Amino acid sequence: MEIKTFTFSPIEVNSYLLWDETKEAVLIDCGCFREEEEKKLSNFIEKNGLILKHYLNTHLHFDHIFGNPFIMKKFGISAEASDGDWHWAENIAQRVARFGIIYDQKIPALARVLKHNDEVTFGNGCTIKAIAVPGHSPGSLAYYVEEKGWLFSGDALFRCSIGRTDFPDSDHSALINNIKERLFTLPDDTVVYPGHDRTTTIGYEKKFNMFV
Repeated sequence: MEIKTFTFSPIEVNSYLLWDETKEAVLIDCGCFREEEEKKLSNFIEKNGLILKHYLNTHLHFDHIFGNPFIMKKFGISAEASDGDWHWAENIAQRVARFGIIYDQKIPALARVLKHNDEVTFGNGCTIKAIAVPGHSPGSLAYYVEEKGWLFSGDALFRCSIGRTDFPDSDHSALINNIKERLFTLPDDTVVYPGHDRTTTIGYEKKFNMFV
């Protein structure tokens, strides 16, 4: 299995594309905000002959779903995610306006509602497991690829940090507990691919993350 990381939008969201030798692919969190970002992503997919089978959101905060309408229009695929954050998607224009951003697109309905321990399969037996880690948002999911030792943590866990919990629907205690009980129980050499910033490992965060 291969992975390609893109960083999109003024908020610098990491978008991850996974695929195997069959060319079937999964995209996690499309942060595309500008047309040139959409072209960069679609050109890579087309140049490499990839077939996008699934599109996953770690959560539905606006910076992680900017590209959802584009993915639907270009590839005919809507997101799979928890519906715990759907109120963020429904009210995206009003939410981004508070940050001085104009966004006039409607977020497509979810293709599939994912819950803790649900699995997404593609390619030659590749499996991605959803791990519920509410706290940063009610619907936060991390995605675990056991065969590769990869964890896509969204905004739950960062290198030496954690996701914000100052939103009205955040829960700091829940986030800390879920990181400890559901992420820190993974092997120490698991590579963490966060929603923003650099990669890390579970072992490193267990030793050095002062928030947990």
